[in-house]
Amino acid sequence: MTLPEPIDRFFRADFTAFDADAILQDEGATHRGPSEILAWWREAEASYQHTVTPESLDGTTVTAKVSGNFPGSPARIRFAFTLKNDRIAALEIG
Repeated sequence: MTLPEPIDRFFRADFTAFDADAILQDEGATHRGPSEILAWWREAEASYQHTVTPESLDGTTVTAKVSGNFPGSPARIRFAFTLKNDRIAALEIG
């Protein structure tokens, strides 16, 4: 499976893929801009010690297997991306 370049960068934890005004929504919280999004990722990584493996792509929505230190692991989670000018403008996880 070939992911669009900014989406591939996200799954490689390259947060330069996010637009300066990007919005990420996860578990009822909204994170704005690359620095808040990176802080969210680091906190999740420390808490859950997770791995994310993309499994399918439908347009700009990826279903991924997420495994880690959380109840129900592994879980299949949907990542719905909005792209703008080769950057991630928005991401809704759920």
